Amino acid sequence: MMQNNVGAIAWMLLALAGLPSISASAAPADAASPYRQGRASPDGIGKFYDGREIAQVMGFEGAAWLERPTREQEERTDLLLAQLDLKSGMTVADIGAGSGYLSRRMAPRVSPGKVYAVDVQPQMVELLTKLAREPGLGNLVPVQGASRDTGLPPASVDLAIMVDVYHELEFPYEVMQSVLSALKPGGRMIFVEYRGEDPSVPIKALHKMSEAQLRREMQGLPLEWQRTSEVLPIQHIIVFRRR
Repeated sequence: MMQNNVGAIAWMLLALAGLPSISASAAPADAASPYRQGRASPDGIGKFYDGREIAQVMGFEGAAWLERPTREQEERTDLLLAQLDLKSGMTVADIGAGSGYLSRRMAPRVSPGKVYAVDVQPQMVELLTKLAREPGLGNLVPVQGASRDTGLPPASVDLAIMVDVYHELEFPYEVMQSVLSALKPGGRMIFVEYRGEDPSVPIKALHKMSEAQLRREMQGLPLEWQRTSEVLPIQHIIVFRRR
C-alpha cells in the first residue's frame, strides 16, 4: 500500500510545504514552565516540549487542501473510522477539526449523539458552522477553542480525537488538561500522527511523531495506553483511555 501511494504522498509533502501557517504567540518561558524557548527551525516555532520542537500550524487558507479529492486514497479514512468503534449516542470531540473532513464522517455514525468540532481559528469555525447546517449534520456542534482550552463541557466526551494536530499545539500540556477535563471516566483519547520513526513517510520531520515520543508526553497524565494500530498507510493510530 505504501508503494502504491508514493506519488500521491510525495504530492502531499509538496502541498504541505507550500501551505500558509499561523504564527504562535511569543512568550518567554519561565522556570516553572514545561516549555523551553530556542532557535526556531524553518518548520517550527522555536518552542520545545519534552525535547520536541512544536511545529508551525497550517493556516485556514489550507482548508481546501484538507478537502482534496485524493485524501481518502492517501490516508484511508475508511480504515480510521473502522478503528474508532463509533456507536449511536456517543459524544465525540474532533479537536483541530479544520474544515470538518472527519467530523462530518463521524456525525452520522454517532447520531443521535453529537460531534463537537473544535478549532482555534475563527475562519475554520465559520466553515464548520456552515457544514453543520447541511442535511444530516445537525448533531455536528462547532466549538471555538483557544490555544490553551478546547472549550468543551466537563465530563461530556466519550471519545476525543486529534488527527495530525497534536504536534502543532502551541500549549500541548494545557490543551491535554482541558481534554482530560472533558473526557468521561473511561473515555478514549486517540491520536493520529504521521509515523515519525519511518523515514519513508515523506512528511517534514516536525509534522511527524514517533509513538515513543507521544507516549512519553502522555506520561504523568491520567491516561492509560491501550493500543497502537499501524493499519493506515502513513499514520499511527495511538489509543489511550481516561483513568
